[in-house]
Amino acid sequence: MTDEIEKRACELAVYIIETGATVRAAAGHFGISKSTVHKDITCRLSKNHPQLYAQARAVLDRNKQERHIRGGMATKRKYAQK
Repeated sequence: MTDEIEKRACELAVYIIETGATVRAAAGHFGISKSTVHKDITCRLSKNHPQLYAQARAVLDRNKQERHIRGGMATKRKYAQK
């Protein structure tokens, strides 16, 4: 793995941990695809920085558990505007 990719993976993890961002939000912030964010966190980071990976994984797992609530809120806002 190149240093640039490893640095990006660490920056992604720190951003996700500090902001509680979703994969989609992190991808938008860094200007990369969601699949790249996911691969950086799950594959690349887990091998080289297991502690950072565990913290980022905890945030992503929490976001995954809450996504049905966010989807319901978005639908509620959509129909409230009509």
